[in-house]
Amino acid sequence: MMEQQATVPPASGHAVPVRDDLAELIGYHSPQVDVEVRLNTNESPLPPPDEWLAELQKEIGRIEFHRYPDRGATALRAALAEFHGVDVNRVFCANGSNEVLQCLLLAYGGAGRTAALFEPTYALHRHIAALTATKVESGWRGADFRLDLDVVDRVLDSARPIITFVCSPNNPTGRAESPDTIRHVLARAPGLVVVDEAYGQFSPSSALDFVGGDVAGSDRLVVVRTFSKTWSMAACRLGYLVADPSVVRACDAVALPYHLDAMKQAAGYLALRHVHAMEARVAMLNEERGRITAALAELPVETWPSDANFILFRPITRTARQVWDDLLASSVLVRDCSTWPGLDECLRVTVGMPAENDRFLAALGSSLNERPSS
Repeated sequence: MMEQQATVPPASGHAVPVRDDLAELIGYHSPQVDVEVRLNTNESPLPPPDEWLAELQKEIGRIEFHRYPDRGATALRAALAEFHGVDVNRVFCANGSNEVLQCLLLAYGGAGRTAALFEPTYALHRHIAALTATKVESGWRGADFRLDLDVVDRVLDSARPIITFVCSPNNPTGRAESPDTIRHVLARAPGLVVVDEAYGQFSPSSALDFVGGDVAGSDRLVVVRTFSKTWSMAACRLGYLVADPSVVRACDAVALPYHLDAMKQAAGYLALRHVHAMEARVAMLNEERGRITAALAELPVETWPSDANFILFRPITRTARQVWDDLLASSVLVRDCSTWPGLDECLRVTVGMPAENDRFLAALGSSLNERPSS
C-alpha cells in the first residue's frame, strides 16, 4: 500500500489568518527615540556596580557554552530564596516578569477561565491574558487611583476569576496598595492573587510579608518581581515569582525547556551579592522622586503620589501632546499616556539622575509657560 502524502494547498496570495480573537490585537510597545534624556520606560538611570560586571565577566569565562544551562536555575533560585527568607521551592524564575505572568496565565488561565484587573493598570496583564485566550473582567480604580474595595468585591463576586491582578505600586499611576487592601483581596478572591511588584523595592511595604504566613488566602498569593528596575538589569530580562510550591510546579510545567540561559542566571545570582548598592540606588531615586514632586507642585499640572520610580502628571494649561512634543524638542522623552483608559491628558516621567531631572523640569516649565491651548 502506497504511503499517503499530505496535500499541500495551492498558493493563494493571502496570508494565513491568526486566531479570530487575536486579529485586532496590537503588540505592546514604547517609543524608542534617540534623545539625550530618556525618561519614558522606568529603567534605572544607573548601571549595575562595576564589581558585578567584573564578577559576571569571570563567570562567563567558566560557562560551558556547548552544554545546556541548568534547567532548574538552581543557584539563582537558591540565592533569591535566601534573599527573601523563603524555601527555594517557592521561587520560579523566567525571562523578565512578563514571562512569569505568561507562565501563570498558561498554567491557570485559558478558554473558559477569567482574570480580573483594575484599570488603569499595567497593560501587559490584559495583553497576556488575551494571548492565552483568558477572559478579562475589569473594574475601575477610585479617583485617587487606589483600589476601590466595593468595586473589587463586585468584580470578584460576579467574575469568580481564577487570577486577580493587583499591581503595587501600580503602573502607570504610582501608588502602592496598603497591606490591609492586600489582605482584603486575598480574603475575597476565589483564585490566585497575583501582586505585581515590579517596583516593589521603592515602596514602603510588600506583599512578600504574607507569603507562607497565616493571613487568610496566603497560599493563593503570588508576588512577581523583576531585576529590570532596582537591580539595573533591564537588558538581562530576568524576573521571578515567590508563591506556594504548587504554583511554582505549575509554572515549571508550562515553561519551555532550558528557557533561562546560563549568562542570565549568573547575572541574577551575582547581583544578589550587591544588595547594599541596590538599596543605595533606591534611596537616591526616592529622594529625587520627592524633589521632582515638590517642583511639580509649583507648576500648572495635576499630580498623584507615587511609591515607584516614576510620576504621573496631567498638564493643565496645555494638552499632553503639546507638552510631550515640547519636551521631545528639548531632547527629553517621557511617556505619553494620554490615550490610555482612564488617563486622559496624562504623561508619565521616570525618575532619572539629578541632572536629567533638572533638564526635564526646565523643559516642562518652559512648555507650560507657552500660550495656553485653545
